[in-house]
Amino acid sequence: MIKTRTDLVLEIEAENAALLADELEAAVRVARSRAMQDCRHGILVTRHSHTLFTVAVSGEVPFGLTVERG
Repeated sequence: MIKTRTDLVLEIEAENAALLADELEAAVRVARSRAMQDCRHGILVTRHSHTLFTVAVSGEVPFGLTVERG
């Protein structure tokens, strides 16, 4: 399930690995389209647990990059 925490942060939680991969890919697409609007931020994917991730448009990441943390 993808939940919007803020306009720039999406939360992904799934018990099934295949579903998790699909939802992460969808969330990164959404974040990428948001990042493209201002061309200043990249995408930060953070693993909080085996089933919980966040995908964020982040000023910590240079534009055009996606970084995984966790």
